[in-house]
Amino acid sequence: MRTAWTSFIFSLVYLGLGLAWVLGANPPGAADVYFAWFLAVAVAGMFVPGIANQVTLARAYMAAPALAYSLAPGHLGQLAVVLAVAGLTDLVDGTIARRFGSYSTLGGGLDPVVDGVLLGAVAVGLAASGVIPLWLAVVIVLRYLLPAIGGLVLISLHRRPELRHTVSGQISTALIIVLIGGICLFRFFNQDASNVVIGAEIVLPIATVATFVHLGWVARKPVPALEPG
Repeated sequence: MRTAWTSFIFSLVYLGLGLAWVLGANPPGAADVYFAWFLAVAVAGMFVPGIANQVTLARAYMAAPALAYSLAPGHLGQLAVVLAVAGLTDLVDGTIARRFGSYSTLGGGLDPVVDGVLLGAVAVGLAASGVIPLWLAVVIVLRYLLPAIGGLVLISLHRRPELRHTVSGQISTALIIVLIGGICLFRFFNQDASNVVIGAEIVLPIATVATFVHLGWVARKPVPALEPG
């Protein structure tokens, strides 16, 4: 694998923005951990080709501020902003891929991975700070973890999983962002968020099950075997 100039430039820009956030926003938590995360993602990002994939990768960088703010109930407004920006990148990367015809297997696999990292961090942090119930956080984590495990199982069986966006997957991710972001905004403005929490407790498990059913249906199709070696 080799790095491209566009990937190198994106990594430097993202790294600079991350460092500026740590130094300027003085976020809660350990600054050296944030530095290490931004650096690790930036190094990996140098080997991720394509502008659409680099926009997708922005959500991996945002996992650090998302976790920091989710663990500190006084920063739920900032967390809502992070989720809003993340949702915007989720729309933009698909638009860029369609505009330039740059759909790829890498992009299809990268999107749910970074969504899982970001939203998994948010779910764990909000559960730890008591904003959402633990079981709901587990549902959100499993929404991304189980498909990843399924893909690894297929690879271990020398079968190539079909890596592409699904409508059910995109809808469930959008619902998580909107509902969790709504809870954060209600709490930030000292409003009663109980109805939004109840809505999330009803909608997100249903959306997760629907996603699993859809992925299972897609997996029924013949999958080409991986080349040996």
